[in-house]
Amino acid sequence: MNRLLALATFAAAILFAASPFFTSGFKGFEGNQFPLPQIDPAVQPAGYAFSIWGPIYLWLIAGTGFGLFRRADAITWTSSRPALFISLAIGATWIAVAQISVIWATVQIWLMLIAALAAFVRASDDDAWWQREPIGIYAGWLTAASSVSVGLVLAGYGYTTQDIAAYVSLSIALIIAVAMQKACPKSLSYPIAVIWALVGIVVSNLEPLNTSVVALCAVGIGYLLIGLIKARNN
Repeated sequence: MNRLLALATFAAAILFAASPFFTSGFKGFEGNQFPLPQIDPAVQPAGYAFSIWGPIYLWLIAGTGFGLFRRADAITWTSSRPALFISLAIGATWIAVAQISVIWATVQIWLMLIAALAAFVRASDDDAWWQREPIGIYAGWLTAASSVSVGLVLAGYGYTTQDIAAYVSLSIALIIAVAMQKACPKSLSYPIAVIWALVGIVVSNLEPLNTSVVALCAVGIGYLLIGLIKARNN
């Protein structure tokens, strides 16, 4: 059973990484996908930030491949695999769904996040750079991306203004990120991925300058960096 699950998780990682090749890719939702078009929304990171998917895909394939070929029966690897498999299996269709429905894509990415976080907290410190850290960068980016989806839905469907939507979604992301950093203080990749997303949001809000959104991101970046420094010194 362990070997079968290891194989399934590896296969899911490959399918997940291959999904952009079967679609036109994804660099954020298009403005016209919403009833109220979201043109340059405050909550969405700059386009370059989505390049993090390259390292995420490659690291997940490498990590799950190592788990299959070198640690298929290792007890320390068994706890994280079921949740990671679920997240990756859902994620394999996410881009296709996102190009059709913002609402369903938002539901889907939250399911991916919940499963990824479950895998992250269950990952062992053994072989951390093959097991925990690939999941960490994936879960970290999903923490930001799922919260961004909430903000886009709030503004895009007229529930709030763009700025309020940004405050709400950033607050959600930071609450999750701080909790996960406390739960897994040894991880480097998780907070770095969240910081990467926050920097991308800062960049997208520089011209014109959105002081409040930039300030909130800066607070989050600072807090996560302090946590990283403390973890390295302990």
